[in-house]
Amino acid sequence: MAKRKTKKILLFCDPGIDDSLAIIYTLLDPDLELVGLVTSYGNVTEDQATSNAYYLLDLAGQKNIPIIPGAAQPVQQEKVTYYPDIHGAEGIGPIQPPADMKYQTYPFDTIGILIEKYQKDLIIVDTGRSTSLAIAFILFDEQIKQVGAFYIMGGAFFVPGNVTPLAEANFYGDPTSSNYICKYANNLTITPLNVTEFALLTMETVEYVTNTATNPFTILLKPIFEYYYKAYQKLVPGIKGAPIHDLLTIMIINNPAIAEYIYYDVSVIDGTVEGKGLSYIDIRPGSQKGKTRIAVKLDYDGFINEFVKVMLA
Repeated sequence: MAKRKTKKILLFCDPGIDDSLAIIYTLLDPDLELVGLVTSYGNVTEDQATSNAYYLLDLAGQKNIPIIPGAAQPVQQEKVTYYPDIHGAEGIGPIQPPADMKYQTYPFDTIGILIEKYQKDLIIVDTGRSTSLAIAFILFDEQIKQVGAFYIMGGAFFVPGNVTPLAEANFYGDPTSSNYICKYANNLTITPLNVTEFALLTMETVEYVTNTATNPFTILLKPIFEYYYKAYQKLVPGIKGAPIHDLLTIMIINNPAIAEYIYYDVSVIDGTVEGKGLSYIDIRPGSQKGKTRIAVKLDYDGFINEFVKVMLA
């Protein structure tokens, strides 16, 4: 019997509740193969992100997947803001990974080794700040051109930001690096707030999955979602669920029809306080469209159906 062909995923992340759900989904989807995790600052510190990543891999019995510590701060070396009110003090809501966990991490040049191994079969996904990925571009300049595709969660195009009126958190956190990635990444897909803020999980869906699924993450799903949902109810009174931004970014790799897209070149402002992190495209009459695929409309039913299918697999 032929071995099932999977898409190889190298995930840059800062778990974080929505990053954690993206990791869980990747581990459970039989058509995806997680070949490495690069952990960085963002929702939590780089150290905590690394600990959280190992905790999730340990639950899945997948301790062979390399965890590669990345950046601890942005290139501007500004004070980093974390979000314990949204993600919890340790980043996974009320869940506290064991303090005595012993785990091995891998050096940053493991990224180059993975690129050489998988080449065009490798898909790099970044659901956090862009710093570590920009460093990888600089260090592995020729190798990284071999990567098959890039998927980035970030930005907001003609919709409000979530950390300032203009900017989404990932692009705001290190706009210099985000602008660099938008300029140089080939075969790039961006999932901005235009779609991810509508990727809402509801309590009804979470309870159904919790009561039906038998995977090792079932015990986590309800408590972390409840924490996340309560935080969003304070931010957006009346919201019917909680947006799982990073999950959608992984999901569209195998399910592109879940979103509708436009194609433009993307820039990110990194020089002014007021406009810092603003992502924009040139839509003036006569301007040329670009190569970056930007998701702008979500098929919500498709999103929910795919989430349930994989969680119950």
